[in-house]
Amino acid sequence: MSCDFKSVLAVALTAGVLLSSAPAAAQSKSVLTKGTAPTAKSASANAANPGDIGAQIRFPVEKYALPNGLVVLLAEDHSAPLISYQTWFRVGSKDEEPGYTGIAHLFEHMMFKGAKRYTGEQFDTILQANGATNNAFTSYDYTGYYENLPSSKLELVIDIESDRMENLNVTEDNLRSEREVVKEERRYRVDNNPHGMLSEVLYGTAFRVHPYRWPVIGYMADLNNINLAKSIEFYRQFYAPNNAVIVVAGDFDTKEAKKLIEKYYGKIPAQEIKRRPRPSEPPVASARSQFVAKDVQNVTFAISYHTPKAGEEEAYALDLLANIMGRGTSSRLYKRLVYKDQMAGSVSAYNSTKQDSGLLTLTVSLKPGANFSQAQRAVYGEMWQPRHWLVKDQELEMAKNQTMKDYVDSLKTVHGKAEMLALNEILFGDYARVFTDLEHYNRVTPEQIRKAAVKYLSPEKSILAVLRPQAGKKNP
Repeated sequence: MSCDFKSVLAVALTAGVLLSSAPAAAQSKSVLTKGTAPTAKSASANAANPGDIGAQIRFPVEKYALPNGLVVLLAEDHSAPLISYQTWFRVGSKDEEPGYTGIAHLFEHMMFKGAKRYTGEQFDTILQANGATNNAFTSYDYTGYYENLPSSKLELVIDIESDRMENLNVTEDNLRSEREVVKEERRYRVDNNPHGMLSEVLYGTAFRVHPYRWPVIGYMADLNNINLAKSIEFYRQFYAPNNAVIVVAGDFDTKEAKKLIEKYYGKIPAQEIKRRPRPSEPPVASARSQFVAKDVQNVTFAISYHTPKAGEEEAYALDLLANIMGRGTSSRLYKRLVYKDQMAGSVSAYNSTKQDSGLLTLTVSLKPGANFSQAQRAVYGEMWQPRHWLVKDQELEMAKNQTMKDYVDSLKTVHGKAEMLALNEILFGDYARVFTDLEHYNRVTPEQIRKAAVKYLSPEKSILAVLRPQAGKKNP
């Protein structure tokens, strides 16, 4: 029996109150876990009046910019003596140029090699000695760095982060050492990882002109091309304050935080940022396919379709359809391929929405001996249905409830709250979209899903990537 979307929201918010009262050490430090919970009073009010979903998850945020263009978001939350300090830059692999792919991710590594006031050896040692956890990540659209630490250490982290924004040690020795680290990471994640290779092949087949066609980690030959002069120019341009967003969430005083941010960042000069034009990816005119043979025992294949970019109305409908098709044991693909036909060991579906484009991908890992052609036809058959028949109300309600629970769960730590604010500010220039996504999902109807499926998910627009056993091995 399904539950109403807004009723689930009220329950999730109330549950969040219990989680927020747990000891700070029990709160997750994962970059995938987001935000803090509302108070018991607000949760009670929400349960009684579940009208405006956005209002129920809203929390105070102050946004301002320094004269040098640095955007700052401040969100006080005194539920625990912790802060999450995040610095995101508007640069990802899509901002690279052919021949130098992977430089954005390489610079994520370079940022841990020390600067003027704090050496590379001191960086992690000092943070760990002061109770901090830290990490970084690079995507197609952005690069982010974070520290989660006791609130009494705010000035320390501002000092450290401003130092490496302004005075990073971009040297030949550091470049050489980190290039080798990244090359080894590529070997591990892609060259010697069949499923990593499948993902690289899929994106390279789906995108032919847009920079999303190359992997975030870059190609091996391009990593070897990156020289010191190119690195210095990349740092000067893309790690400038006018290309960055800083988010502070947690137990701090806004007035004091502003003083410290002005003190440490105010004199860092802005830079002229020259971005390469990004060509729009033309529509897929006919189905594409690519096969990869690796040392594997069974076939894994992915079928993808181009979908709208992040924030578009149709993207919300396709997010929910992906949930219906491939999330969990109740999904359509699981019931068909794993349970009924017993051809697959696992299935999944996900609509990945990026700043310029989206890609809805269905992934199926077959059991040894299973027939690939039959499985492929089964997937296309399942994808035929939402183009011609409306999804069931119960299916849609379940997808909405799962999506909403994930979203509310993502707002239960200060780290996740900061991450969500930074993500929306980077992608859209508007952090407040954090508070409107749930309303977009809640408004989706079965007819909107059908129309989106008809528009984007026809067989002639599909991209197929297949990972299969090498010649000489048993080939299903």
